[in-house]
Amino acid sequence: MDQLSATTAPSGAARRITSSAIRELLAVADRPGVISLAGGLPSALHFPTEEASEAIDDVLRNDRGALQYSSTEGDPGLREWVAARHGARMEQVLITHGSQQALDLVARVTLDVDDPVALADPGYIGAIQAMRLSGGRLVALPTDDHGLSVETLEEQIGAGLRPRLVYLVPNFHNPTGATLSAARARRLAQLADQQGFLIVEDNPYGEIRFSGTAPPSLSTLTDNVVTVGTISKTLFPGLRVGWIVAPVWLAPSLALVKQAVDLHTATLTQKVALRLLTRPGFLRDHLTVLRSHYSSQARILTEALATELGESLHVAPAEGGMFLWARVRLPDIDTQALLDVAIDHGVAYVPGSAFSVSAAHRSHLRLSYATVSPAELVEGARRLAGVILDGPERSRRRPGVSTRPAATSR
Repeated sequence: MDQLSATTAPSGAARRITSSAIRELLAVADRPGVISLAGGLPSALHFPTEEASEAIDDVLRNDRGALQYSSTEGDPGLREWVAARHGARMEQVLITHGSQQALDLVARVTLDVDDPVALADPGYIGAIQAMRLSGGRLVALPTDDHGLSVETLEEQIGAGLRPRLVYLVPNFHNPTGATLSAARARRLAQLADQQGFLIVEDNPYGEIRFSGTAPPSLSTLTDNVVTVGTISKTLFPGLRVGWIVAPVWLAPSLALVKQAVDLHTATLTQKVALRLLTRPGFLRDHLTVLRSHYSSQARILTEALATELGESLHVAPAEGGMFLWARVRLPDIDTQALLDVAIDHGVAYVPGSAFSVSAAHRSHLRLSYATVSPAELVEGARRLAGVILDGPERSRRRPGVSTRPAATSR
């Protein structure tokens, strides 16, 4: 029995990661009566269902190859579209099952166990999991209103750090919403050229900017860049279509590993995605609608939080994406400890510590404005304010009761 237990024990790779706190939270947050500001789901109200239905019908009627096996690298037409979008060559493009697979493949191909990976703290949980799964040693870098602290990275390099990868989300970093400044983008590219590390540029939200200025794409500043993209936030995630744009020297290794993992990305979903993306005028008009929606949602939630909590909560301004990053300015508030109380009071969020590489950000929380109605955003802010201002102990004694005046209910 002992021998059997030993041979069926999880591998070292499986033991290096833990379940996403957000995935576990979503199951709780979906309870009836809970306004969830927790999830990272795009707005289903603006899924292009009619256009998708037409694209699926067109593909099935006219392209029997859509139901067949395909090449590991991906549909040539879709690869050409991605290449043109990124100013790259088709041989640099690999189509993946969403951007999460893209991150996994990049980590598998470039990392050996204990290779240093520098990334923002707080950081995107999916990237943290992918890097840890491949054995990467995470090096936490601070982030501020101008994105990843390239200055801190440079200091650590001066002290002997030799990162294999530097991972970042340059537009609307998840969870902070920060955009990398142009000056930091240029300096990061210079460091990559000087030190020989690879930048992983993850850009799922870049197309839904509604204010501010985008930094230059890092791929225009250095060749030491892997760019990861997806249609999940701009069209819909159910197709599971993403991509990697890699240096020419790296692309064949990525394709080889993908071949071992899943042979190829689903042929049908690639062809449907291509039909949508190349439909004349569609993407331009669709993105205009999305930007308007998310801009309005962000403004409503930001204003509601300011009304309810004032100076007790600092909220970073949103210029795009789907999230607000907030910090409670009251003493002795741990947003992780407060979460159960908040859910009991009918509102959910993601505590800042869920994104931490170094067990920090206890006073922070991430709030999504993407999926709930404007009225629910206002009511969610009211419920959250009641919990924060009451504090955890008083709130526990009085479930469902807030010291704030009532607003429009759900």
